[in-house]
Amino acid sequence: MAFTDREILETVRMVELETLDIRTTTLGINLLDCADPDLESTCEKVYAKILHHAKGLVEVAESIGADYGVPIVNKRIAVTPVAWIAGPSGAEDLTPIARALDAAAKAVGVDFIGGFTAYVEKGFTRADKALFDSIPAALAETEHVCASVSLATTRAGINMDAVADFAQVVSKTAELTAARGGLGCAKLVCFCNAVQDNPFVAGAHIGVGEPETVLNVGVSGPGAVRSAVERLGADADLLSLAEVVKRTAFKVTRMGELVGREAAERLGTRFGIVDVSLAPTPAVGDSVSDILELIGVDRTGAPGTTAALALLTDAVKKGGAMASSSVGGLSGAFIPVSEDEGMIAAVRDDALSLEKLEAMTSVCSVGLDMVAVPGDTPAATLYGIIADEMAIGMVNQKTTAVRIIPVPGKGPGETVEWGGLLGTAIVQDPGSFGCATLHARAGRIPAPLQGYRN
Repeated sequence: MAFTDREILETVRMVELETLDIRTTTLGINLLDCADPDLESTCEKVYAKILHHAKGLVEVAESIGADYGVPIVNKRIAVTPVAWIAGPSGAEDLTPIARALDAAAKAVGVDFIGGFTAYVEKGFTRADKALFDSIPAALAETEHVCASVSLATTRAGINMDAVADFAQVVSKTAELTAARGGLGCAKLVCFCNAVQDNPFVAGAHIGVGEPETVLNVGVSGPGAVRSAVERLGADADLLSLAEVVKRTAFKVTRMGELVGREAAERLGTRFGIVDVSLAPTPAVGDSVSDILELIGVDRTGAPGTTAALALLTDAVKKGGAMASSSVGGLSGAFIPVSEDEGMIAAVRDDALSLEKLEAMTSVCSVGLDMVAVPGDTPAATLYGIIADEMAIGMVNQKTTAVRIIPVPGKGPGETVEWGGLLGTAIVQDPGSFGCATLHARAGRIPAPLQGYRN
């Protein structure tokens, strides 16, 4: 994969002036062979295997960053869903595995480890139930562990019983981490149509069909796209604008694949995918919201926002697909409210409501991400918010997710500071009406008709 002098100079400009970076290098590790009838033995095997494969991850990432002059912000690990390896033990409390994951993450120096995960879109195994019950304590007691669950797919429909259970898990996790503003919920996400090679937390894990180990890369370039759109000017038509975004995403993807393949070679593993996502940070100039406003809406959340986001997401995906045959993960545009300086401002200005945000999720990469709601939000309301997002994903055959944080002691309009990449959240109002009768019903919402194609 040859690079021209012009491409190199453009990449240098993006890194130096436009906050372009490799958002994460995520090493996937298959832990299926760690399953054991004795839970303590499972934990020991998990810890040992992660150390064996990931001991050089941080050093390799930092050396590549130095060699190529491209910042690699996060180094992460994704493992086999813990519910899959916990079954033989019959244990009802899986927090020991979470502690083993956390200890391994600390030992190798990574930022986060994902994979405290279960797939329950059609029902629960005993291990799935144990994992659900263990999530609140696991996230309260650990620093680096992230949890995720699959509640729905286009083919299976929505497991509404699991949605109800997950809403309770969210509430309990917020309660146990109340002293930190419900921070545990920032490491917890549910999915419809979960992606099994996603390098981004909190949903990172390694799914069925993946190799023993694999190196996936997540590239982020909101600042580079923002600058390109700004240089184009307000007089350009929408096709020209889409072309500029596509070309920028192409360059970002080329850089990501170069870094990913080099990192995989140095680690002695396989390169998997490059996830080309506009993943914002709270830093000024690194905002997806800013791009939407440059495209032409007065404030993110105003009429036209969903259309602008659709254009942006599609152009990013097309640019990535042109640049690499290994584009995967989620790829597109993330809209995590607390992690995007422009989104935060839009909420503060009453431009971006929870309802408008939900509409935007129909065209973005994921869904309701890093949304803060009052700490006393009823479980039935959380259930309804989650179910709505699962329905959008199921019917539209796309990945959707919910990472929602009930902030203990906070009400609508109040602010919570989590710091770092998690940023600042303004608590949003979920409304005064709920869905108690729907919440009381049991069962599943069946798959839509298009789910039955072979």
